[in-house]
Order: sequence, then structure tokens, then C-alpha cells
Amino acid sequence: MAFRSISAPSLVRQLGGWRDDDRAGAGGDPLYVQLADALRLLVLDGRVPLDVRLPGERELASALGVSRTTVSTAFGRLREQGHLVSRHGSGSRTSVPDGPGARRVGGLVADDDSGAIDLGAAALPAAPGVHAAYAAALAALPAHLPGHGYQALGVPELRRAVAERYSRRGLPTTPEQILVTSGAQHAFVLVLQLLAGPGDRVLIDHPTYPHAIDAISRASCRPVPVGLPAGEGWDVDGVEAALRQTGPRLAYLLPDHHNPTGRVMGAEDRERIAAAAARARTTVGVDETMVDLGLDGPPPAPFAVHDPTGSTVVTVGGTSKSFWGGMRTGWVRADEATISGLAGIRPGLDLGTPILEQLASAELLRDDEAGLAERRAMLAERRDRLVAALGTHLPAWRVERSPGGNSLWIELPAPVSTALTASAERHGVRVVPGPRFGVGGAFERFLRLPYTRPAGELEDAVVRLAAAYADLRVGTPAGAAGPAAPVGAVV
Repeated sequence: MAFRSISAPSLVRQLGGWRDDDRAGAGGDPLYVQLADALRLLVLDGRVPLDVRLPGERELASALGVSRTTVSTAFGRLREQGHLVSRHGSGSRTSVPDGPGARRVGGLVADDDSGAIDLGAAALPAAPGVHAAYAAALAALPAHLPGHGYQALGVPELRRAVAERYSRRGLPTTPEQILVTSGAQHAFVLVLQLLAGPGDRVLIDHPTYPHAIDAISRASCRPVPVGLPAGEGWDVDGVEAALRQTGPRLAYLLPDHHNPTGRVMGAEDRERIAAAAARARTTVGVDETMVDLGLDGPPPAPFAVHDPTGSTVVTVGGTSKSFWGGMRTGWVRADEATISGLAGIRPGLDLGTPILEQLASAELLRDDEAGLAERRAMLAERRDRLVAALGTHLPAWRVERSPGGNSLWIELPAPVSTALTASAERHGVRVVPGPRFGVGGAFERFLRLPYTRPAGELEDAVVRLAAAYADLRVGTPAGAAGPAAPVGAVV
């Protein structure tokens, strides 16, 4: 059997700043423990997939500049933990432990009872109206039971509710422009499959939503990252240049409470980027997953107002962040030709979204403002409590205060994100390192912290993170200022 493999140079880039010689030499964790922790986190957060063969011990040791004994001992530790399986003739392959307490790969959910605070998942429990919506959906379900239940486009009730919602936001839309999917990620995968092929370029914000990067890679497309500028906004000149110079088939953008930064793209920037994409004949895939989570006010009109027919701007959205991830309901808004094309290729992935979830989603979307206002108020309070706690316990960390969404994007004083994630686990808090949100090993100086947990847990998590950060900076107080940011800076 042939297994996927990762080269030593690629793995070294993924590992980033895993090594802390001061810590190893001060009675702390030896290098083999640091290496094992860093490799384990690459597997747990999905940057190195399961069943991937790692480089040989000698090759990896040479690439890392450490002894073979260090690599061999680290591999042995991973085998004991269940994160590496070694067999004669097939090398050492990534794995996850079996049995109770095993963690879900991809940084979504930690299914154990260790008492750790899980900040790996930026997701909320179900909104108050979800139960009532399901009750109403059950009452409406009998009308659908005589049919076969396979709806490639989605039930009319939900398509109509989504179209009316866009129209209320200033983007006239008909139900024929809507295709219902099993979540926004499913929607993006369908769009990617229809509009791009192996070797095609896909422009992305940098950083961006990690599962979008995963989907682009699995489609054998090439991401073209355009970095977000420091502070706020988008590098519109950079986006225009990338569109002009690389000719991507697709651009994937999150203009509404961007994940992970929470930024909102201004109306003028939307217009400029839409015009540049039209000139380059690049379809813009707009992810509106976070559009309902404006904590300091609503975002501008939908990006697609600059292409109301939906021929060059394809919009994906869903209920996961607004209402509940367990609903797994999403949609695509585009022109009728694109919707028809998506429906044509869909059977290769699935045969439709469950009817009950669609009916419940339609019920929520018809009258959602009161419930969303309550959700936004809760998130705003948690965001402010988290920002305050970081200012108290970790003033050297540069915090970008998000105007919406559900997470903060934090600049660390040094490139220690991966090492900090490992240290944080030992202090009982789980976070996702910055490189998970980029390509090529970028963002070792950054960390995403969601504020979806209760405020008390967030404050406790910051105390634990401060202790974990202190472990990485032997002899230096956790709050001491680093060279990358002024003390207490909030942007």
C-alpha cells in the first residue's frame, strides 16, 4: 500500500519555532519533548493529516539540526501516546489515540473530561430559538413525507427564506438563485469543484479560515495568499496586483467579520476588489458565515451588490455561527446558471441536505433579529472581558480588538505560537496556533483566541496562558514587553 508522505523541508516549515534552547537548558523540557509536542500539535490541529508518513529519523534530524537520538526519542514518545504508528517497510505514520479521551483532529472538539478549557473551537452552543424552530419543523415535516426526500436544490421554504433575507439586506434575490447545502464549508467545496481544477490558483486572504485552505489543497489548487495589513482593513492594492499578475480562477474572501481577525471590509474596498476581479475574469467566492455577528454595528451591504446577478460573485453562508453548528445547513447564492451547475455536480458529494434541518433553518431565518441581538450582546460582553484579561495578565501581547465575529487575532512578542500551544496544553488550556490559519508556515507570531466560552472560563484561560507563556520565557516575567509590540497596545 502506498501512503502519503511529507518531506523533511515541508515538515520543518510546518514546525516553525518549536525549539526553545533556553527552556531546554534550564531544567525544563528537553528538545525531544519539545519536538514531540510540536509534532503532536501538527496532527491534532490538522496541519499534518492522518496516515501521513513522516521523514526518516536521520533525514529529519539533519533538516532540523538536531541529533538523531533527539528525533528517535521524540518518535518513541509519539508512539507511546498513540500519535505515531511505525511498521517495518512503511515508516512512521501519523495517527490519533483510540479509546476514551481521544481528541478530535482539526481543532474542533475535545471529547475528554480532563478539565481543560477548550479554546480550539470558535463555536457557540445552540441559540435559544433553535429548539422551538425544530418543533415547528416537525409540525411541517408531514407535508414532505410523501416525496422521496432528495432535494438537490433544497426545499422551497428555505430557498425562499434565504432569498428574502438577502433582499432585506439590500441585495434583491430570487429563490432560483439559492442552492441549499450541508453547511457553508460544503457550499465552498461545491463552488471550488465547479469553478476550479487541479493546478488552478485560488486567491485567499492571509490569514484565513483554515478549512478553506484544506479544501483548496485537497482540490489540488494553488493558494495565492495576500496578507492583511497591520491594524485594520485589506491590502486592496495587493489584491488588485495578485488578480492582475496571477490570474486566479477563484478568490476566497471573508469581508464580513473575517475569520480569524474579525475585520470588516469597507464598502469602497468591496467595490474596488469586485471591479478588479471582473477585469481579471476571476470569480469571487464570498464567505458570509460570520455576517450576523457584528458586535459594533452591522457590516456594509453584501459584497454581491457589485454583481447582483451572481455571475461573478458567488456568496456562501450558513446557520452554524449564527444559530448552531449542529444544524449543518448552508447555502450558495449565485446566478441561475451557476446554481444549475452546482446541482449537477452535487451527487458526486451528497444527495441533499436533511429536510428537517432545512425546515428548522427556514423557521429561524423568517424572524431572527431578536435572537441574534441577544447573541451579539453576549459575544460583545465576552470579547470585552477577554480583552481586559489579556491587558492585565499579558500586556505584551498585541490585541486586535475585533468589531465582530467570535475571536481575537493576537500578535505575540516572538515567533512562539506552536511552542506556546504545546505549553498551554500542559496548563490545561487548548488553543490553535497561528500557522493553522496560513500557508507556508506563516503566523508563528500570532494566536487566535475565540471568545465563545463563558466569560469566567475566558479569564481563567488567560491566567493559564500567562503561566504557559512564562514557561517559554525563562527568567522573564510573562507580561514583559517584547520587541514586536508596545506594552498594552490594543488595535
